[in-house]
Amino acid sequence: MSGAPAPAWLRWLPVGLLILIPLLQTLVERPVDLGFLLGAIPPLATLGYGPLGTALFSAAVLVLLNISEVNLDRPGQGDLIVVTFVALLSIAISWMRRRRAAQITTIRTVAEAAQLAVLPPLPPRVDGVRCAGLYRPAQRGTLVGGDLFDVRRGPYGVRALVGDVQGHGIAAVGTVTAILGAFREAVLDEEELAGVATRLDRRLVVDAQDAAAGAITVARVPEGDPDSVVGEPPAGQRSDPTSGELFATALLLEFRPHSGEVRVVSCGHPAPVLLRGTTAHEIEVQPAPPLGLGIAGLARPVERAVPLQPGDRVLAVTDGVTEARNDADAFYPLVDRAAQLAAEDPAELIAAIWRDLVAYARTIDDDVALLVFAPDPEGEEPDTGTVTGEVLDTREGTNKEARGEG
Repeated sequence: MSGAPAPAWLRWLPVGLLILIPLLQTLVERPVDLGFLLGAIPPLATLGYGPLGTALFSAAVLVLLNISEVNLDRPGQGDLIVVTFVALLSIAISWMRRRRAAQITTIRTVAEAAQLAVLPPLPPRVDGVRCAGLYRPAQRGTLVGGDLFDVRRGPYGVRALVGDVQGHGIAAVGTVTAILGAFREAVLDEEELAGVATRLDRRLVVDAQDAAAGAITVARVPEGDPDSVVGEPPAGQRSDPTSGELFATALLLEFRPHSGEVRVVSCGHPAPVLLRGTTAHEIEVQPAPPLGLGIAGLARPVERAVPLQPGDRVLAVTDGVTEARNDADAFYPLVDRAAQLAAEDPAELIAAIWRDLVAYARTIDDDVALLVFAPDPEGEEPDTGTVTGEVLDTREGTNKEARGEG
């Protein structure tokens, strides 16, 4: 079965009823008939057992109803037909539950594989930069949402991308995939960080044009029907030529070897935060328009070079963090909280900020991405066996559910 096994009490309940009901019948006066309670055992068995177990409990119920020594009133023909029908129906339901659970397990496995392909775990170190990250999609039941991140090394140093595409959940996954693919190519080809941003923008502009022309369609699987085949969508679900808009905010970071600085390009994205000791402040950047609006034809993004000192950390987030509100409708004060929670280890800092965010916000309804980069050129070689990046399960749907688990 998929998911957690049935609790022990639920598995023991049908067994207890099989013993308790005949026992009680022997203790009460004859006019009181408890035999009808046995009919509830097969449906209860479906909650904790598969088809075989449900069939065994159903058979035991029918046997007990026909043993006169048990002191149960012998059921009439109509009663036996009803109990038999309930038993057969319970077996069928149990079989369908088992089959659906197997399907869900398969779908979940495929989804996890797709998530690892789209957003692979963040390594603890990329060349001379220590990394830690946390990702939480807003939509329940998904592993990938509208936020994205990636860290790649290339001929021009270590480059990182943090972004937030239009929408969230399943509908945004295609845009996320397109941006990440373009970023991984641009890291190798573009000498300047602004050129990387231009390549990402062009990717979205082209995809938006294809969508508007109907070259890109989105096939939806009917909800609750995992057997459906994904193919050509109905006419009503094809791309609307009037809604072919794709855009995303993005933050690009570059750590060149032995440069002692971080280069930053922002395309409509929240500014990164520089943590130095127990102080924190936003890095002032000149934001370019979001990706997908044709920034190549407007103005080339402006790079900002910021000198770094040993021990500095750079924190990048998406607006799921900065726009989280408390009960007083106040936004989460990221800079102030980050300074108070400053930790030298990137993974510890990420965990501390997440716990604080969960405690602060009344709900977290948007995708959340948190990443910390700590240049450390004198550190050890990359350790590919450890993963500090984390994708949080969407069951942490509210601050109360996640409180103390971050």
